[in-house]
Amino acid sequence: MKHYIHLVAIVFFLGTYSGLSQNRASGTQFKVKGSVQMKDDRSPISGVMVTTSSGMQAFTNGLGEFEINTTIGELLTIEDLGFETVRLRIKSKDDILVQVEDYIPSQEKESEFNRSKSSTSRHQKYLDSAITYKKTDIAKSIDFVARSIAELGTLGNKKELAKSLTTLGEIYLFHKQYDLAIDNFQDALAANKTIATSLLLGRTYAITKQYKEVEKIIAPLREIKGILPYRRVTMYELLGDAKKGLNEIEKAVVFYNEGLVIATKNQITPKMTDLTSKIADAYAQGNQLIEAEAYYGNSLQLANKLAPKRALQEEEKVADFYNKKSQFTEEIAMRKNSLATLEKLNTSPESKQRTSAAVLGDSITTQRINYKIANAYISQDKYTEAIPFLERSIVEAGSEDDLVVQKDATRKLSEVYEYKGDFNLALETYQDYVALVDTLYVRKEQEISRAARFNREIASTQSRITGLEQERELSQSKYDLALTQRELSEESYKNQRWIIYSLVFGLVLTALAAFFFYRSNQQQKLANNLLALKSLRSQMNPHFIFNALNSVNNFIAKSDERSANRYLSEFSTLMRSVLENSEEDFIPLSKELNLLELYMKLEHSRFPDKFDYQIIVDKDVDIPSFQIPPMLLQPYIENAIWHGLRYKEEKGTLELHVRSKAQNILEISILDNGIGRKRSAELKTQHQKKQRSKGMGNIRQRVAILNDMHNNKVAVTISDLQKDGSGTKVVFTLKKDT
Repeated sequence: MKHYIHLVAIVFFLGTYSGLSQNRASGTQFKVKGSVQMKDDRSPISGVMVTTSSGMQAFTNGLGEFEINTTIGELLTIEDLGFETVRLRIKSKDDILVQVEDYIPSQEKESEFNRSKSSTSRHQKYLDSAITYKKTDIAKSIDFVARSIAELGTLGNKKELAKSLTTLGEIYLFHKQYDLAIDNFQDALAANKTIATSLLLGRTYAITKQYKEVEKIIAPLREIKGILPYRRVTMYELLGDAKKGLNEIEKAVVFYNEGLVIATKNQITPKMTDLTSKIADAYAQGNQLIEAEAYYGNSLQLANKLAPKRALQEEEKVADFYNKKSQFTEEIAMRKNSLATLEKLNTSPESKQRTSAAVLGDSITTQRINYKIANAYISQDKYTEAIPFLERSIVEAGSEDDLVVQKDATRKLSEVYEYKGDFNLALETYQDYVALVDTLYVRKEQEISRAARFNREIASTQSRITGLEQERELSQSKYDLALTQRELSEESYKNQRWIIYSLVFGLVLTALAAFFFYRSNQQQKLANNLLALKSLRSQMNPHFIFNALNSVNNFIAKSDERSANRYLSEFSTLMRSVLENSEEDFIPLSKELNLLELYMKLEHSRFPDKFDYQIIVDKDVDIPSFQIPPMLLQPYIENAIWHGLRYKEEKGTLELHVRSKAQNILEISILDNGIGRKRSAELKTQHQKKQRSKGMGNIRQRVAILNDMHNNKVAVTISDLQKDGSGTKVVFTLKKDT
């Protein structure tokens, strides 16, 4: 017996941590889940608006998921500025997958949904994700709320902060963590008072039987005009709950009736049923049984017009009423009808899952109803009629793993056998009962351990949120203090404001003068850079032409008239292109590569026995999208031929590689296996050294000016190709404009 009392205490303690509940079905509506994603890579699309033809609306969260109330046959519209609107007809309760093509995120979309600030957008996405995981993963849901608060920063928008705290309160309320729910609803109201949050707080107070607090938070709402009908009905319902909890039955009925009038006027059928049923409860509590029975009859009629599950809940409530009145015959008839209804719900082809206690309430299961029918028969000393119902209750409780009902029904069956004088069966059944008690005890100990671990996890996450909130409050206090000081300062110096205005005016004039001076300097600097570039380009062209004419002269000196003519023809083509580009800062890379190939061809025709050349462009390079300063690469190729490959005893190679270094960065490499820079310098005359220095200095100046004008678009590095100093490698890094 002592062991049994201990078990009962544990069960009572664990009542706070009972299983999850789900929303009650209303009418023919049901919740349909879906997701919106891109067709090619299946990446989720957030912020998409989903509407039904009946006016329901939802948005996809950060995972591209949404959940919306709808009915069979309704038209679902999925629209976003980034893709063509999708419309589909609801044909079943299956999840919906919408895949779109050519999705283009746009700034207009952000503006359309008032998400101009990225932090606000992320805050809302985190809240959407928190709501998505509210029923299935409390830890993940709370973590998303913490992220949403972190996105607001220390001086976040109070309305957005209140939304986060209200969502957190709803999560705790759903999981029956009422103290935490109350704390967060109170914090939300402190940040931003809303009717919805006040009603949620009032509902939580009512659940925890803090009826005075319900009145304190809900009563002031009666003075607010323009409250939506559904919320006003909920307000009167909560006030009625508070009065009923305080045993002020007449006042409770008055409030329930006020809510019923509004619900009836606006045809809010579910609330009409709830309020009628609560009026009956109030009369029953006040022992006004005739009035209670009349209202229960009305609530049954209203419930039968709703979903079968709601009607079943009302039938069980009325059956409990009959039990209290000792009208056992009516109770048994009502509960047998409930069993038939429940059986239809469980076997309905439209239902994919069995109707569980989580949906209908802890008392509305076949095993518990059978147990109550048996108790009604036992109350009439009809033990033989009670036995089949107790046996069915035990079997069904076993199949549903409902140890509590299985234990109670087994003990009651043992007592019935004892009453009937069948002591062997009574003893055997009582032994089964003892075994169930032991099993239940072990399970409850495990549940206590899980509950303790669960509470620690919640406490840790809540501490994080509290820390964020305290940090925000501290920063807000500092901000408020600074604001107060500023106001005091303004008050102290209000007689001297004309001086402040004069100073501000002077500062504005100074700032304008500084701005125009800066702009003038920048324009002058740009003009100087353009003039310098033009001067440097004009120096490059004669130098190039002089070298090319030397090559023609060489052919003429060898009396090779055909080669000279061919060379002159190709040279004139090259010169025409060079002169056309001489005024440009940048030309297409493809054009520059064509000029370089023509130049290398000309030089190869002059020194065919000295080198071979090739231009290698990687396949993944988007050549048309890049631009390059004209005649920037040619001097380095010229140096490679004239100062590296020309002095090489055996035939050398000259390669130009073009490859992608990153998404917007191109790398151009000029490689030659000539004698190298050091050996070349040793062979040069003093005059040649002076000329090279001038040519390379010209290039360096061009690169420096272009980088100054175009934000470091070009970079050049020169290194030896081999460790022994032979060969030269010139690497150009070219950035694409973004």
